[in-house]
Amino acid sequence: MASNHHEFLILGANFAGVGTAHYLLRHTIPALLKLDDTRTYHVTLVSPSTHFFWKIGAPRTLASPDLIPFSKAFGPVVDGFKEYSTDQYTIEIAAAVGFDPEKKSVTVESSSKDTKILHYSTLIIATGTSSPSAVWTLNGSHENSINAMKELHATLPSAKTILIAGGGPAGTETAGEIGSLYPKAQTTILSGTSRLLSRLSKATSKDVQARLNKLGVEVVHNLRVTSVKKLDGGATELALDDGTTRTVDVYIDSTGGTPNTSFLPKDWLNEKGQVLNDDKTLRLTVPGSEGIYAVGDVGSYSHGGIMDVNDGVAPLCSSIAIDVAKTIDPSKAGEFKQKNFKWLPDTQFVPTGPKGGVGQVFGWRVPSLMVWAFKSRTFMVEKLPGTMKGEGYIKA
Repeated sequence: MASNHHEFLILGANFAGVGTAHYLLRHTIPALLKLDDTRTYHVTLVSPSTHFFWKIGAPRTLASPDLIPFSKAFGPVVDGFKEYSTDQYTIEIAAAVGFDPEKKSVTVESSSKDTKILHYSTLIIATGTSSPSAVWTLNGSHENSINAMKELHATLPSAKTILIAGGGPAGTETAGEIGSLYPKAQTTILSGTSRLLSRLSKATSKDVQARLNKLGVEVVHNLRVTSVKKLDGGATELALDDGTTRTVDVYIDSTGGTPNTSFLPKDWLNEKGQVLNDDKTLRLTVPGSEGIYAVGDVGSYSHGGIMDVNDGVAPLCSSIAIDVAKTIDPSKAGEFKQKNFKWLPDTQFVPTGPKGGVGQVFGWRVPSLMVWAFKSRTFMVEKLPGTMKGEGYIKA
């Protein structure tokens, strides 16, 4: 006899996990209760961090504590769930370290190394990525990110040489912030490829390089860092793939993150380490993964970026509603309409300091003023409280 209780277990509590939790609590669970009000539902959020991180604003937050203070970049996850009864959800401060799909269980470990086994009816993997530097992602506790940024706050104002590795949006935005704030420093960015923002048009890449050059930032292409050595006195020695070395006062690694999937079977992952899932419904596509889903950067459907997270939540929850409804009464699955994820190609807004930047929407270039209004002005940090409360998912 099937259990009358259904447990939604969400691994990860930043953009993807928090958004999914709100959608389930606000829309999916009430709709399922209309099919059978004798069932009970509960959501458990698992995260190693007590705080949500507005990582969109990281390039500005790391540049100076005066631009985006930590009080605006981080917020307690629990503060976003005050509208719900505490018997509807649990927030578990831990990280996933083990997984048993046959037993429908996940082993989690706290910062004190205590372990616990959590059981699920539906599993949502929203664990995101971990970056080489905690300034970009929640590599465990949010205190790790704060401490990494404090180190930069202490060294950037007096730095004479600064090197940023990685020519994607994060590295490019950071170069713009540092070039604007510390014009006397010799700042260099290594794109790692033939141009900055390689996913966008060549014209946009040329424009963004010109903007950085105007700020005094040197842009170097087709050169990568191969090893890093911290020297006595605080400087960093970098070995480069052309056989040369550089010693700089400040080194910022923005070369991207690694999916947090080490607890999952290797054959469930693609070559990048992302979970293999359907690029429209977000259901996992590997054998034995029924009732398991992935959303955010950790899923293979994602091309990276916050839009793929936000636009993935509704399709994910429609898949969950349909699949759970089938366990109540197969004939009731038609009560829910499948929503499909749609990728917005060639769409990015990349500030180059506080006065503007470059951007594209579906490949069409947009003016710097639009980039300023949409992102460069504040990095949208004022949206943190609303995002924590799931205000983007008021309507189903």
